[in-house]
Amino acid sequence: MKIFYAIQGTGNGHISRAVQLYPYLKKYGEVDFFLSGSNAHLNTAIPIKFKSKGLSLFYKHTGGLDYNKIASSLSFNIYKDAKSLPVNEYDLVVNDFEFVSSLACSIKKVPCVHFGHQASFQSKYTPRPKGVNPLGNLILEKFVKSNKHIGLHFDAYDENIYNPIIKDEIIAATPINDGHITVYLPQYSIAVLEPHLLFQSKFHFEVFTNEVSSIVCKQNITYYPINNRQFTSSMVRCYGIITAGGFETPAEAMYMNKKVLSIPIMRHYEQECNGVALAKKGVMVLRKIDENFGKHFDQWINEKKPVKLDLTHTTEQIVDILIQSANKN
Repeated sequence: MKIFYAIQGTGNGHISRAVQLYPYLKKYGEVDFFLSGSNAHLNTAIPIKFKSKGLSLFYKHTGGLDYNKIASSLSFNIYKDAKSLPVNEYDLVVNDFEFVSSLACSIKKVPCVHFGHQASFQSKYTPRPKGVNPLGNLILEKFVKSNKHIGLHFDAYDENIYNPIIKDEIIAATPINDGHITVYLPQYSIAVLEPHLLFQSKFHFEVFTNEVSSIVCKQNITYYPINNRQFTSSMVRCYGIITAGGFETPAEAMYMNKKVLSIPIMRHYEQECNGVALAKKGVMVLRKIDENFGKHFDQWINEKKPVKLDLTHTTEQIVDILIQSANKN
């Protein structure tokens, strides 16, 4: 079997998922990866055979989406890139929320499977904020056009929605608590974040950011460059984690029964949806970091309990479901 796997390169979650799935997919045949986007920060050993600038998301240092930068990063070669992708030469096309390969499949009339977290939003039962957001819903539901959807989420809100893919390193780890708090908030700059963390002088923070290229220590804060191995180690050892409204990091933290504080990226509809889902599970969710952060932090530390995430399907079982979908096209 020949498998074409398309990855949305915005952020790191899609790439991390592909890395985790690759050994299991290889059991079924040859796998070629396509990566689009220009702002992922993880180095990866998976074989990227095709690339495109595609569409990328960028954030302002104060937490919101930077629409000007998003627009300026838009590649005018998207249609050309889509036409050149040989998706018709593969037995299975897997799309993890990636636009260019979806367009390629539409042009060449090739079936594909929309797989991953965003695919779960094809169901009306997947949690969303109360306020109406037509554009946000349109992107989540129509950004990828496919004939099949296999979603991943914190809970099985509907059929064809399965538990998150948890990295083997996390599953094999023995979580401990050395007292520090892991922080990954890519929407906030050091300049915005640092005063709030320095004020919490009783706690030590391990902050992961693309603003440093080597480890930097400042009082009760240690800054780390974005590194998958170091980040996983920090999570395994932490007391709790403060993170944005992504999917993989809260899922892994909850799997290890770590306390989570989520601050979704403002005006990022998918993360707002994740915030609603996390809040339903009992996780503390903040709208933004402001002058009230200290009060919220104290409440989180003193009152909130960890929320445990249990898995109903292994990664191998989910990959088997994915492969079976090729035989039903």
